[in-house]
Amino acid sequence: VQLQASGGGLVQAGGSLRLSCKTSAIMSSIWNMGWYRQAPGDQRELVAHFGGRGGTSFYADSVKGRFTISRDNAKRTIYLQMNSLKAEDTGIYYCNNYIANWRWGQGTLVTVSS
Repeated sequence: VQLQASGGGLVQAGGSLRLSCKTSAIMSSIWNMGWYRQAPGDQRELVAHFGGRGGTSFYADSVKGRFTISRDNAKRTIYLQMNSLKAEDTGIYYCNNYIANWRWGQGTLVTVSS
């Protein structure tokens, strides 16, 4: 499965970014995809994921209310809308299937300046 994340960049605190992840995965697998973040010096953490077909999406407490995960099935692309960004949101963002744990693709770097 191919995973291609994009949309990162440098943004000031309080700003917004929208990340995209295009995948070659089959449609049913996209329901179990999510976004991970790896801050400098930290382990990769799961910050948001879909709750399966018809389920409720999950958000880590640190991003709840600010980030929104969504998808476009026709484009086989998932998104992460990030609002009210904070310096602690800085990191490399990756997408993956949190159940199947596919091989990691190239992430996209988000840098939030305070």
